[in-house]
Amino acid sequence: MKIDKQSLIGIIGTGTMGTGIAQVAATAGHKVLVYDKSSEALLNARHSLVKIMNRLVEKEKLSQGEADTILNRIEYVDGLSRFEGCSLVIEAVIESLDVKKQIFHQLESVTNSNTVLASNTSSLSIASISGALKDKSRIIGLHFFNPAPLMKLVEIVPALSTRPEITQACKDMLISWNKVTVTAKDTPGFIVNRVARPFYSESIKMLEEGIADAVTIDYALKEVGGFRMGPFELMDLIGNDVNYTVTETVWTQMFYDPKYKPSITQKRLKEAGLFGKKTGKGFHNYGENADATEPIKDRVLLNEITNRVVTMLINEAADALFYNIASSDDIDLAMTKGVNYPKGLLKWANEIGLDKTLRHLEDLQNYYGDDRYRPSIILKEYVKKERNFK
Repeated sequence: MKIDKQSLIGIIGTGTMGTGIAQVAATAGHKVLVYDKSSEALLNARHSLVKIMNRLVEKEKLSQGEADTILNRIEYVDGLSRFEGCSLVIEAVIESLDVKKQIFHQLESVTNSNTVLASNTSSLSIASISGALKDKSRIIGLHFFNPAPLMKLVEIVPALSTRPEITQACKDMLISWNKVTVTAKDTPGFIVNRVARPFYSESIKMLEEGIADAVTIDYALKEVGGFRMGPFELMDLIGNDVNYTVTETVWTQMFYDPKYKPSITQKRLKEAGLFGKKTGKGFHNYGENADATEPIKDRVLLNEITNRVVTMLINEAADALFYNIASSDDIDLAMTKGVNYPKGLLKWANEIGLDKTLRHLEDLQNYYGDDRYRPSIILKEYVKKERNFK
């Protein structure tokens, strides 16, 4: 099986992700069909892509001829039946299992048996989505990161039933699209949305405890930790509605493991419609009433904040390795390319010292009596054997 430049690609959904993936595929040379049940959304997507291409021309990233060629490769269609000749269809709609299953059920009936059916889901089980299909060997997860044209990483998530040749064909195709791929087991959150949970949850916990305010915690993770954005800035950018929903999804799918427990604080922001940048207010204020608060720059406090968050992230990465979610190389690659972490977490653990990380976790667990701080088995094993992560 091969998905080359002559292959027709279908995209379902005209939100930021769907539009971005369509742009990536068309830029790579494919003819692309884009569908949305809303004709207004289709029109908006067309206008949005024209604006994006115009900006790229203005910035001299593309010539006008190149931009026109890319736009001409994209066709906006009014029905799923138009996907009959596609080699690959990527679904990028809302994170609703029922909605996705309905779409894939319809897709199976209008596409040929060799069409690869992919979901861009960030947290839902590919196996669950495949329940809508008679032939479950055709489905795979292709999780792009936002914005898709700029972010290099794509998580490839084969379900238990996915044919191996489909996994390889998608990997080869994505590499030809100039993407970086990692392969993840079909488990809640895959690699990035699982491993990244403590970046948000532990920061909110420190906020709730009164250890520091959001401005200071953001400052600490950027200034000391080297992260490009602080956790509260990033949650506001993603949207507290989206971030909370992903957290809740991972938590419920992990049978309510306390490590993934959502925050009441963020739940209230979601309920109040304070999603972040897109609503003008979230953890921070934006616009005319933007936050003017200065962070506390006490080095001891900043180090405490950073060490606690990084320790929790390392522990989650170690657990992902222990449970064979992905290889150590793919875990580190996913976090640096998918969410721009300054270092791969397993490599970072080696630099800090696995014994020091383990002691910090044990101290937190003893102090709080909370199972969220339980050290990963592999971390304990490696410390005992005086080994480092590869």
